[in-house]
Amino acid sequence: MLPLQQFTDYIKKNALFTKQDKILLAVSGGKDSVLMVQLFKLANYNFSICHCNFNLRGDEAQRDETFVKLLANTLAVPFYVTRFDTNTYAANHQISTQMAARDLRYQWFEQIRQKGNYNYIALAHHQNDSIETLLLNLTRGTGISGMHGILPKREKLVRPLLFLSRKEIEALVNENNITFVEDSSNESTKYARNKIRLNVIPQLQDINPSLAQTFAQNIARFAETEEVLQQVIAQKRAEIVRESNAEIYFSINKIKGLKPQKLIFFELLKPYHFTNVVVNEILESLTKQSGTSFYSNTHRATINREDLMISILQKEQAFKIYFIHAKDESVLIEEQKILLSYADSNLVEDNKNKAFVDVDQLIFPLIVRYKQDGDKFMPLGMKHFKKLSDFFIANKVPLPQKAKIPLVINGNGEIIWVAGFRQDNRYKVRATTKKVAIFELLK
Repeated sequence: MLPLQQFTDYIKKNALFTKQDKILLAVSGGKDSVLMVQLFKLANYNFSICHCNFNLRGDEAQRDETFVKLLANTLAVPFYVTRFDTNTYAANHQISTQMAARDLRYQWFEQIRQKGNYNYIALAHHQNDSIETLLLNLTRGTGISGMHGILPKREKLVRPLLFLSRKEIEALVNENNITFVEDSSNESTKYARNKIRLNVIPQLQDINPSLAQTFAQNIARFAETEEVLQQVIAQKRAEIVRESNAEIYFSINKIKGLKPQKLIFFELLKPYHFTNVVVNEILESLTKQSGTSFYSNTHRATINREDLMISILQKEQAFKIYFIHAKDESVLIEEQKILLSYADSNLVEDNKNKAFVDVDQLIFPLIVRYKQDGDKFMPLGMKHFKKLSDFFIANKVPLPQKAKIPLVINGNGEIIWVAGFRQDNRYKVRATTKKVAIFELLK
């Protein structure tokens, strides 16, 4: 017998959706999503089925698509399917295959939801998925928001199976003779999540056989702790943040008075997508000169006298920005790489693919990007500025190549090095230089 009462009680308790709502079910064909379909049918909810074929497993992927299509036809519910070139997307966006598949499916789910006027998208995550997410977040580093695992409801996404463990789902599928398909990649330790599921969790279950239930209770407490923290953050935001036009201003004096400073400041900056490393660098630089800037993929944070000013990067500015932190040894820029090393002597070498810079003049994190309108710098050996566009013309740089030349930018926004061509005279090694940063371009 299927746990219909538990299912509907969980939906009501967490206010996931109502009988009147129209729900789009994301179905892979595995045991979790097929059980979800059967419960939706038994509860007589209004639902449709969608399926993504990522073209990553050859005939097996086509088998899954055919299975889910037949399931939808058998239940006489609407069916949507799409096919992705996942590997090409991953390569173009320089992300992992798993991240590419995640981006592609959620973008498509939302497109179908809007076109079909669905109220919510239902995903078949269960308690063990939430444990895996928590452990993965802890392994990679996380704040309090990474401790609550997978939430039952987040905007238009609902997860009505979080009341069940993987073991319970397997038992229900077997007892009720529910047909499903098995994804062979689930047994591969190629992916970090699979390593945790296959290697780490079994060891923890040996210590605590009731691991799923224990983690469910822990996750609930973490979620409540986050609610308390967000109340504090909302209060602090009202105290130290003001908005003017399109910019957001944080009082530097009030930032200095925050306790605990790193935790609260990280949470205040979270909507602007700054990493923990960059947040720490901002805190260490609050007394630096006006104009010192720090970047996320979407925003710029600039020291502006008595304030930290947050502004949105324009589309052309947000495109292809890379970061170099003081402890980094290299940064990969598409098919090129910039290496960073240090030397104590006043080393200088006549090599256009290297730049030798006075470390004391660097403001980390450095930015690596491509040219933008209005760029200018002071070429080595010169005492006046030259527009980058004019420099390229003088050096007869072909038009297609101009857009592929990396620029190393200091934290104050000044060009340090036109990689492969010329460094800026302001950052050259002098007799008084104590330490040299060596940048090298590899193609």
